[in-house]
Amino acid sequence: MRLLTSLVCALSCAASLHAQATSMDAAACERLAASLKLPNAKVTLAQPVTSRQFMPPAAPGASAPPAALIDLPAFCRVALTLTPSSDSDIKSEVWLPLAGWNGKFQQVGNGGWGGSIQYAALASALRRGYAASSTDTGHVGDTAQFVVGHPEKLIDFGYRAVHETAVQSKAIVTTAYAAAPRLSYFVGCSGGGRQAFMEAQRYPQDFDGIVAGAPGYNRTDQSFQLVAASQATHHDAASFIPQEKLAALHRAALNACDQRDGLLDGLISDPMRCKFNPSVAACAGTDAPDCLTAPQLRAAKAIYAPVMNPRTGEEVFPGVEPGSEPRWTVNAGGARPLGMSDDFFKYMVFKDPSWDFRTLDVAKHLEHARKADGGVVSATSPDIKQFINRGAKFVIYHGWGDTNVPPRSSVNYYKRLVETLGASDTDRSVRLYMAPGMGHCGGGEGPNVFDALAALEQWREEGKAPAEILASQLADGRVVRTRPLCPYPQIAQYKGAGNVDDASNFVCRNP
Repeated sequence: MRLLTSLVCALSCAASLHAQATSMDAAACERLAASLKLPNAKVTLAQPVTSRQFMPPAAPGASAPPAALIDLPAFCRVALTLTPSSDSDIKSEVWLPLAGWNGKFQQVGNGGWGGSIQYAALASALRRGYAASSTDTGHVGDTAQFVVGHPEKLIDFGYRAVHETAVQSKAIVTTAYAAAPRLSYFVGCSGGGRQAFMEAQRYPQDFDGIVAGAPGYNRTDQSFQLVAASQATHHDAASFIPQEKLAALHRAALNACDQRDGLLDGLISDPMRCKFNPSVAACAGTDAPDCLTAPQLRAAKAIYAPVMNPRTGEEVFPGVEPGSEPRWTVNAGGARPLGMSDDFFKYMVFKDPSWDFRTLDVAKHLEHARKADGGVVSATSPDIKQFINRGAKFVIYHGWGDTNVPPRSSVNYYKRLVETLGASDTDRSVRLYMAPGMGHCGGGEGPNVFDALAALEQWREEGKAPAEILASQLADGRVVRTRPLCPYPQIAQYKGAGNVDDASNFVCRNP
C-alpha cells in the first residue's frame, strides 16, 4: 500500500510539473512585470490576451490601419525595452501561450530596415504552440535615417537587438513556465534572412535551428547591384523598360529556357544552366509594345549581368535570373532604387539625404561602402562551425525569380560553405532549396507556399534531413500545382508520366 501511495504521488507530481511547464494563468502573466529582473532591460507591459484576437498598434507612417489578428490562442503579451548601450532603445515583445505551450521558443525576423515588431509572424508562431518574440531592432520605421550620428543604434540594428532579444526572451520564457525552452528556432526572410545569417555567424549558441529565406546577407554589395539596376533603366528616357515590354522579355526567356528540364510548364527550373540572350526580343524595325529598343536592350543586359569591379575584375554581386522579368518593376521600375539600397548609401555611406544614385561608381565607392559597413550589417562569413558543431540545423530557401535579392547569391554562399566546412559537414547541417518561379519571399509564377519550419523541426528533432519540401501554388484560394523543392544542387525532374501539376510525379535529382 505504501509503495502504491508513493507511485500515485509520483505520477501526480509529474503531471503537475508537466502542467506547470506548458501553461500559465492570467494572474501569473500580470505578475511578470514585477517579478522579472533582467539586465539592461525593463518590462513595460505584461498583459493576458484572451479574446482570440489582437489589434496590432498602427505602424509609423502607415497609410491604413492594421488588420486584426484572429484565431489566436490565449496568450501573455510581454513588452520590453532593451538598453544594452547608452544610446539603445530597443523595443521587443514576447508572446507566451497561456496553455498548450509546445516547450519551444521561436524568434521571428524583420525585413528591410526593420523598425517594427512583426505581429503577424508572432501570431503564426503562437498558433503553432511556440513562445515567440520579435524586435523593432532599436528604431522606428523602415528607413535608415536613424543611422546618422548614432553608431550604437546601427550596431543594434546590425546584430545586437536580435541577440539581446533572444537572450532576454528565453529568460522570460524560463521564468514564466519554470522551465527553459527545450529548443530555440529563428525564422526570417529577406532582412530576416540577413539576421539569420548574423545569428549563425556571431551568436551560434542562440538557436538550435534557423530558417533563412531570400537572405540579403551581404547588404553592401547587394546594394550596388540594386542601384545598378536603377541606373540601367534611368540612364536616359529611352532606357526605361515599361511593364508591357517586361512581359515580352519574360516570354522570350521562357521560350529559351523553359524546356531545358525536359518539361514545358512555364517555369525555369535551373536558370544557371540556361544561356539566354535578351537580343532575341529586339525590335526588328520600329518600336512596338512587344519588343525592346536598343537602349532598352542595353538596360536589360545590365540587369541580368553581375556587377563587376572594373579595377580588380572582382564580381561584386550577381545579377537577376531569366524568368524574373515580371518583377523588374520592383528593382528597376521606380524613380529611385529600392529603398533598402537607396537608404544604405544616403545614410550609411554618404550621409547625404539628397544623394543622387546616378553618381554611384563601383570603382570609386566600393571599398568606401564596405568600410562604412565594417561587418556590422553584412553577414558574409562561411565559418559557422560553432553553430553546426552544436547539432544545429540551417535551412535556406530562395526563389529563382527574386529581384530584391538576386538568388545566385545564396548559391554562392552555399558553395563557400562547402569550401569552408567540407561537403559532408555542410550536407549534415545545411540545406539550400531553390524555388523555380518564386519571387522575393513568396509570390511569382511557381509553387511558393511551403512550410520550411516544419522541415527544420523534423530535421532537428527527429534527425530526418528533408530530402524535399512540398511547395504549392494557389489561385483563388485553391491549390493548382504542387512541386517538390529540392536540396541544391538537385532539381525536381519529371518522371515522364502523370499530371505535371502533381508533385508525386517528380523526383529530386542532380541535373
